[in-house]
Amino acid sequence: MSQDLAQNKLVEAATMRRVSWRLMPFLLLAYLLCYIDRVNVGFASLQMNKAVGIDPKIYGLGAGIFFIGYFILEVPSNLALQRFGARTWIARIMLTWGAVSGAFALIGGPISFLVLRFLLGAAEAGFFPGVILYLTYWYPAEYRAKIVGIFMVAIPVAGLIGSPVSGAILGMDGILGLGGWQWIFIIEAVPTLLLGVATFWCLTDKPVHAKWLAPEQRAWLIAKLEGERRRASRVPHLSLWKVLTNKYVLIMALVYAGASGASTALALWMPQLVKSFGLSNFNTGLVNAVPFGIAAVWMILWGRSSDRTGERVWHNALPLAWMVVAMVCTFFVIGNMWAMIALLTLIAAGTYASKGPFWALSSEWLGPTVAAAGLAQINALGNLSAFFFNYMIGWIKDETGSFPLAIMPIAVVATIGTICVLTIGRNQPRTVAVIA
Repeated sequence: MSQDLAQNKLVEAATMRRVSWRLMPFLLLAYLLCYIDRVNVGFASLQMNKAVGIDPKIYGLGAGIFFIGYFILEVPSNLALQRFGARTWIARIMLTWGAVSGAFALIGGPISFLVLRFLLGAAEAGFFPGVILYLTYWYPAEYRAKIVGIFMVAIPVAGLIGSPVSGAILGMDGILGLGGWQWIFIIEAVPTLLLGVATFWCLTDKPVHAKWLAPEQRAWLIAKLEGERRRASRVPHLSLWKVLTNKYVLIMALVYAGASGASTALALWMPQLVKSFGLSNFNTGLVNAVPFGIAAVWMILWGRSSDRTGERVWHNALPLAWMVVAMVCTFFVIGNMWAMIALLTLIAAGTYASKGPFWALSSEWLGPTVAAAGLAQINALGNLSAFFFNYMIGWIKDETGSFPLAIMPIAVVATIGTICVLTIGRNQPRTVAVIA
């Protein structure tokens, strides 16, 4: 028996290692490009806003209107992924968002800016929850917080890489008669389009189709995931409407709203805040990268801790709590660049560290028949908050000039989310539940 167990462990280790090396580099790169294309408007705004006549209120509205299109098509897009297969649908998403992102170079004023931001959200809708669902096709439950954390590390890495790159591209201002901000959109859209085409060759829909796995590896993975499908989950088989209005789905969407709002605010507004300390565009890019680099490392370590202990609730609540404290403390360091950067790093570490355990906890509460709609609804509603947060940041900043005051609505929602996740998680077992 012990010999069989040891052999099974060897097969498991080899299988998961093979799956990870096959899928994760591609998915990480795809999400990295996705997030760069979503938030590169933050750096472009350093030149674009003045060039085409966009004030803070319009910029805040445009930053947020992305999430309206995103919200409308999120659930339908995730259901389409189930219908057409991950490879085909993820390729469709990447090709359309890459095309729209490149079209931002044609912005001529506030109206075209708002229209393209809406279309970008509509094009990208379904990518993130689709990948989260896709990962449940390949990874048993005990791997998911770490794997989701590794996947989502692409968000802070996008800031780490995208900030200095975008800052440098701004220096191309005037080449071929285009502004530096236009070159940002053109150059950063090309890799997305190329990777979208490559999706057809790089992804496999499900383990049963994975000819790149050895027969015993494929058999082990299929049996493992099938066994998890038969286990009970917190949310039973429900109609689509009941899934979308289920209390766990709605509560987790509220929990996610604070973290999502903070990460979006950092990406879209921090370049302007850093630039306000009198730095050049290139140095703004370098300094702006610091919080994201530290947050990327902490995000992986925190996800591993959650998987190792099997604990999800406190691994969600603690990062949200220190994020709120750091936001409040920004009132006391106005004018001190490095103290502000330190607090922004704590905010970034909090919002990103919570994401791996959050999606692991969410997926553990949803069963196989509701996963596609449930995860998409959580992501859609959580990200919809970013529309209101970004508009409020633009409005408050325009009226008061205070960045700390502008982010207080996010702090309030994050506080409520912290309380909610602790309340609903009181009876959550430390052993990991499953979703197929």
